[in-house]
Amino acid sequence: MAIYNYTAYKNGTNEIVKGKVEASDMRSARSEVKKLGFIVTNIVEENNYAVNQKSKSNTKGIADGKMPKLGLGEQIDFTSTLQILAAAGIPIIESLLFIENDAAKLKIRQVAAELRRQIMNGGTLGGTIAKYPDQFGQVYIGLVKTGEDSGELEKTLDRLLELLNKQSAIRSKVIGTLMYPVFVILLAIFIVIVMLVFVFPVFKEMFDSMGMQLPWITQKLMDMGIFLKKNWYSIPLGFIVVTSVVTFLFKWRPTKWKIDELSLKIPLVSKLIQFSNFANFMAVMEVAYDAGVPILECLYLATLTLTNHTLETKVEEATVRIQQGQHLSAALRATRTIPKMILFMIATGEQSGRLGDMLGQAVSYIDKALDTIIDVMTKMIEPVMLIVIGAIVLTLASALYLPLFASYMGM
Repeated sequence: MAIYNYTAYKNGTNEIVKGKVEASDMRSARSEVKKLGFIVTNIVEENNYAVNQKSKSNTKGIADGKMPKLGLGEQIDFTSTLQILAAAGIPIIESLLFIENDAAKLKIRQVAAELRRQIMNGGTLGGTIAKYPDQFGQVYIGLVKTGEDSGELEKTLDRLLELLNKQSAIRSKVIGTLMYPVFVILLAIFIVIVMLVFVFPVFKEMFDSMGMQLPWITQKLMDMGIFLKKNWYSIPLGFIVVTSVVTFLFKWRPTKWKIDELSLKIPLVSKLIQFSNFANFMAVMEVAYDAGVPILECLYLATLTLTNHTLETKVEEATVRIQQGQHLSAALRATRTIPKMILFMIATGEQSGRLGDMLGQAVSYIDKALDTIIDVMTKMIEPVMLIVIGAIVLTLASALYLPLFASYMGM
């Protein structure tokens, strides 16, 4: 038999109690505390009590009312641990305490500490995270509240974890596709700057000694190189200005909405944007519908995942049509933005009463279609980048050698 120190609170109250029980193992000790009418928040063998207290001191000051924002990867880690503990039948308070003490990342420990503090003061998990929409997002909040209301929090956390992993996979695919052209463009810019600053000024002395009229392209690049060499600080300053302007254009609503509209008119790029947006959209629809969320609220939560304003507006129009009595498939068909195969699956699901299954099939279809689009774009990007690099090299070489050819012709 061993002595166990416990911390708990009384059923129906927020009063914290501490004490000791004698038991053969941890499970028996937990059962003994529950027989006393208490809800365990922490229990530890007395020999390990000092170690446990030291662990708590390491997280002291975390629960200060502030809630850091978790990235997608951190949300996955937090939700994964919470789902595993919930599946094991561990109460939410104890689960959060475990995460608070043992999570690898400080931000996750801070979130768990603040959630536990508020829940112990009489809140619920769904109600507590609803206070932090910027940290968790409306989709996360809506699904957790639905899981609590339906008594299926464990299943909902499992669905939510699957959704977060899917969103992470989609993001990785899109970023992976864009990394190659971005790298090539940055490399091309670096090469051009090196040529202008270090190579063209060297040729200037030779051209001046020849006393010949330089072609306009050579003269322009020569002047640019001399300017950059004298005013080297303009290079990093130019990068900062360009980056700031591009960021502003993509964040300022009027320009962002216009960019969103124009991007849907570019062949292949429009497909990538549509399918990457609707991959998240349909995944949320499936998870929310399986969790028992009404169809209108499913649409609302799914719409929050859309990053393209034009697509978002079209889906919001579909939501209005559903409120007016139209079927989901008919309302979405009127938007003329969702792939026909997806519409067919949704219509089939509505007619057969198997909408949840068809939403799952739609998610699988979009994932495969998105993979195909990304493969095609990857294969197309390589020759396009080669053409771009070739054009830059040809322009620089022509600017350097045209005066030489002209002098030879004059001889």
